[in-house]
Amino acid sequence: MSSAVVDIGVPEHKSSENLYLLRSSLDKGSAWQSTGPEMAKPRSEFRFLVYAGAIFVCYFMYGMLQEKITRGKYGENNEKFTCTLSLVLIQCVVNYIFVQLLMLSWKRESDSTRKIYYISSAMTYLLGMVSSNMALQWINYPTQVVGKAAKPIPVMILGVLIGHKSYPAKKYLFVLLIVLGVVLFMYKDQGKKVVDDSSVIGIGEILLFLSLTMDGLTGAVQERIKSESAPSAYAMMMNTNFWSSLILSVGVFLSGEMFTFVVFVSTYPEVIIYLVGIAIVGALGQMFIFYMVAEYGPLPCSVVTTTRKFFTVLMSVLIFGNVLLLRQWFGAILVFSGLFLDMFYSKGKQSQKRVAGK
Repeated sequence: MSSAVVDIGVPEHKSSENLYLLRSSLDKGSAWQSTGPEMAKPRSEFRFLVYAGAIFVCYFMYGMLQEKITRGKYGENNEKFTCTLSLVLIQCVVNYIFVQLLMLSWKRESDSTRKIYYISSAMTYLLGMVSSNMALQWINYPTQVVGKAAKPIPVMILGVLIGHKSYPAKKYLFVLLIVLGVVLFMYKDQGKKVVDDSSVIGIGEILLFLSLTMDGLTGAVQERIKSESAPSAYAMMMNTNFWSSLILSVGVFLSGEMFTFVVFVSTYPEVIIYLVGIAIVGALGQMFIFYMVAEYGPLPCSVVTTTRKFFTVLMSVLIFGNVLLLRQWFGAILVFSGLFLDMFYSKGKQSQKRVAGK
């Protein structure tokens, strides 16, 4: 454990202290859930905000590094990094190693989750990411943003069909408001010089629809896992990344990408620094995502991961002083309206349950 920590430049004693505090906080978290409603609820809401904030920060840095790796030009010939499967494989392996380090002195609880669930979750997760990246070869970025912003919708639909999850009609309305707001804010107007070739349904749109379907299936499988066996966040993260790494290893070897990757990083070793950075922030981000899924379900996690794009752009606007269009202000109003309505509705519903329980 110590050698692994030193390799990434973190003092060993400081890392051990952080791991101990993290494990202690999780122990306290389980104790909070056993306390009275008045004490448990505020702390549960606080944890939700902590998870959401951590996801925002980690994936903001993740996006910057990802753009540096995939869109950067290397060498005199301006070569580009095209080893997408290898990039995802490195992240999955680092995620798996990271959670194993966290569990070294953690008392492992028995996990009764069937392996087929973890394999299914890994398959749908990987297919969603690969199809989304491949879609960019045929569609423009705004089209992808518009499509991926609708992620909570398939999560809800497939959660009902597969995960046997039920949502009230108001919940659908609130999530729809959030999705519409993010779409209006994120979508960028294209100039007249740009030829719009995305009006006809083609390979790109099919891949985007496949990505959304896979996202919904991943959420449904995770909801089924949560309802049947309720594994810890560590168990979910460890097993999902284990099977994802295994599947990707086979794919990288059979496709021959492994040899292309080795040649590229040997020629341009600076890429290794970016790969290590994106793997670390990705591991931290996924850890908090699994915390959120394990405690609150996939739908709130989908809302957070979707709205993080909105807040990332909003921070860019505030820092650099960009002017917002009227359409973007309207989108911001829809986003906050949906979030606040959902928050107050859920709060009122929980209060009614406590009164009925008395």
